[in-house]
Order: sequence, then C-alpha cells, then structure tokens
Amino acid sequence: MSQYHKIQTVYKRDPANYHKTLLDGEFSLPEFAYLAACPWVWTEKVDGTNIRVMWDGTNVTLGGKTDNAQLHADLVKHLQETFTQEVMLEVFGAEGDVCLYGEGCGAGIQKGGGNYYLDKRFVLFDVRIGEWWLQRKDIEGVATSLDIPIVPIIGCGSLSVMVDMVRTGFPSAWGDFQAEGIVARPMVELQTRAGNRIITKLKAKDFRKGDK
Repeated sequence: MSQYHKIQTVYKRDPANYHKTLLDGEFSLPEFAYLAACPWVWTEKVDGTNIRVMWDGTNVTLGGKTDNAQLHADLVKHLQETFTQEVMLEVFGAEGDVCLYGEGCGAGIQKGGGNYYLDKRFVLFDVRIGEWWLQRKDIEGVATSLDIPIVPIIGCGSLSVMVDMVRTGFPSAWGDFQAEGIVARPMVELQTRAGNRIITKLKAKDFRKGDK
C-alpha cells in the first residue's frame, strides 16, 4: 500500500530564513486561497512517527512513513498485539486492500512524547480502502471497532481563523501541554486538478524563528 501523501503547509515558506518560517498570507496552493473562507474541519496534529497498518485480506503488514523506516521495538509489539489477523479479518473481512494511517506516539517517540501516553500507542488519522478515502464518520467507526484512539476534531472554520489559533497556541486534547498544530480538511473531500487531496497543516513552531 502506498505511503501517505505529503500534506502541504497552508502558507509558503520564507526563503530568506532558509524556510524556517512562513510567508504570512501567501497560500502555498491556489486551491487553499480559493477555499480559504470555506469551513474546514480541524484535527489536532500529533507529534509522533507515521505508521501504516496494511491488510491484504490474509496478512497484516506494518510500515513506517517509508518502507525502510525503522520502528521502535515496543511500538511494533503494540501494533502486533492490536492488529492481529483475527481482529483485522473480523473488522474488514477477506477483501483486503486496506491501509490504516496513524501516528505512533508516546514516551520515547519525539521530544515530549510522554505527554500523550506513558507507553507507545497508535493513533488513527486516516483510512484508505482500495482507491477510496473513508469519511470521518467511517474512520471513527473503524477506530471504535478496533478499540484504538483517533485524532480528535478540535474545531471548524476558515483557514485564517485556524492560522490565528495555531499562532496563539492552544492546549492539546491529550493534557496540559501545547498542541503541535492542526491538520485541516474541507468539509467535503476534494482534489486538485492533478488528483491530489486537498488537505493542509500548520505547526506552532512554524511561527518560531528559532525552530526548524
């Protein structure tokens, strides 16, 4: 199953400071500018490591952001215990061509990973079956069936309101610490002329010149 697509940051990056910060108001894609005033659904961006859980109807395969990514041994153990052949067969059947996209997070994964969990967990953020990306309500259904956490919806609004929220900073849904940022999608799944999904992100550190 293919790797998860790149999520474009909402604004262009500033070449004057080696792309460490953003060019405020300069959208990175024309589609973002066109849809800027429309309502977007915001989910909290989790600071972890990309994980793919793939099901072909018979076997479960685990992967990272790339096929060569190295995963923490205890995270692999958690994934193997959570996504067993029996569980995946019960939830998805033998048809296969399923890929769960999520974030591996918890203590030992990224700085401050223990803010999310003291152990390592998989947090679901997207599901693809064949060529179809599932809608949010269906992703929530998958998370419930598998008894796994899902990235929380934290708001809905225009891109400018989202930018102001991330610039100011806001508390994470996981506890008493600042969220890493927001991933935003239009209320309705849309694609660019090239067939790429319209989805964007913004991190709090994009507004801090000292961070990369």
